[in-house]
Amino acid sequence: MRITYGPWGESLEELTAAARKAEEAGAEVIWVPELHRSATVSAAAVAGAVTRAGVGTAVALAFTRSPMVTALEALDLDELTGGRFILGLGAGTRRLNENWHNVPWNRPLARLRETVEVIRAVVAGGPLAYDGSVQRLDARGLRRPHEPVRTRIPVYLAAVGPQMTRLAGRIADGWLSHELSSPAYLREQVLPNLSAGLDGRERAELDVVVSACCSIDPDPAQARRRAAGVLGFYAGVATYKDFFAFHDLAAEHAAAVAAFRAGEPVVVPDRMIDPLVLAGTPDQVAERLARYEGLADTVKLTPAVYGNAPEEIRRNQARIIELIGTL
Repeated sequence: MRITYGPWGESLEELTAAARKAEEAGAEVIWVPELHRSATVSAAAVAGAVTRAGVGTAVALAFTRSPMVTALEALDLDELTGGRFILGLGAGTRRLNENWHNVPWNRPLARLRETVEVIRAVVAGGPLAYDGSVQRLDARGLRRPHEPVRTRIPVYLAAVGPQMTRLAGRIADGWLSHELSSPAYLREQVLPNLSAGLDGRERAELDVVVSACCSIDPDPAQARRRAAGVLGFYAGVATYKDFFAFHDLAAEHAAAVAAFRAGEPVVVPDRMIDPLVLAGTPDQVAERLARYEGLADTVKLTPAVYGNAPEEIRRNQARIIELIGTL
């Protein structure tokens, strides 16, 4: 498996410094998310900090920019990285799109497929005309005067549900997991859907990237408590009902959703943490990471962030980067 990393920083300066250290430790790709920062601006900052590692978005929101803007940003980032950029896209949730960004959520499957088709057409240099069921583009006659580094930039898709996962298998260069994704879920739910979506493609054409939230501490109990904030953040989302039910955590998920809707703290018992987060001592985390062998092509390690103080996140991040060096 390839080992990659999603750095954290209170500032862009700290983020890029962590990216540089992760590259020095051996991380092959540096991934940046989109939530409290712009994924493409963060990727541009990281591009100036690393010299060998790839730079990817995990993920940029697919519907909050026009496909044309996303394609142009991808071309610029590919130039900044010398052809090492990976465009990771995700649909997000209905609430995020409609309430946070005021963009449509109707027909997300078709919208994501057509968004990728438009992006690839723009990156390839045209023709810049597209008439889909959701997306439209009419920029005929437009010629970008800048020579691209590549006319095909890898597009990875984040997917949790079966239909989105099959779509990733059918059209993407890689699949990106949710930050919580156990080896059992990968083996029994994700890989069969990816295979069903391949539709004649070779499995080797698809990079299966599992995102693994990581919490390392000499005290395993402290590592689990640090990870609890991440579980609480996601457990309050009703959309993930089937995911938690698969792990025999339906009751805990229902309680978390009810608490979130009531504005109360989400209580996360240890039995929610152990199957879904790499938490423990360095040796315990390395052993749990090894369980993805033969299932994932790439692992993206990220520090547990939600609910933790900056100094706590920094200590954890340093331990993760140290672990990458030993791996």
